[in-house]
Amino acid sequence: MRKSPAILLALTLISGLLWIPSARGAGLKDNIYPVGKLKPVDSRLKVKVGDEAPDFSLPSLQGDRVTLSRYRGKKNVVLSFVPAAWTPVCSGQWPGYNIAKEMIEKHDAILLGISVDNLPSLYAWTKEMGGLWFPVLSDFWPHGAVAERYGILRSDGVSERAVFVIDKKGIIRYIDVHDINERPDLDTLLSVLEKLSTP
Repeated sequence: MRKSPAILLALTLISGLLWIPSARGAGLKDNIYPVGKLKPVDSRLKVKVGDEAPDFSLPSLQGDRVTLSRYRGKKNVVLSFVPAAWTPVCSGQWPGYNIAKEMIEKHDAILLGISVDNLPSLYAWTKEMGGLWFPVLSDFWPHGAVAERYGILRSDGVSERAVFVIDKKGIIRYIDVHDINERPDLDTLLSVLEKLSTP
């Protein structure tokens, strides 16, 4: 798929993101745990395109609980599950959504980032990344319960790297359970959102 100039710019910026030093002098790159090559997928989906998205309510870094169904009738929703904080691919994927904020919002969508990590770990990690515009939610306890409900909890207790797009009616319109070793394609996500927002 041919990438738009905006996406090429975003990808260029993302590729250099881990090398940007934080205000404390140590770069995010210096604190990343080297996970190595992992089995691409290690779970079995429990939902499919056309299903009603399983509802959930999870604690966020902002101190509130975010419930999926509160967006019904109001926003398209992108769920971005990442396996673990302080790991290489995850630490490049979520900051990339900062660059795509306007493009995501243009399609009347909100992005929710979900990880099985606890809130203190997610707080430190996202602060080191320079902050994120979207709500970051903890699926820590009961451990991985939301990931399990969607069928993307891996056998080692982390979630798959997965993206779900849910329309305003609460219906799953797109699923990408991605190779855990790679970032999902941002251009593809934006194309899906564009189709949802086109009358």
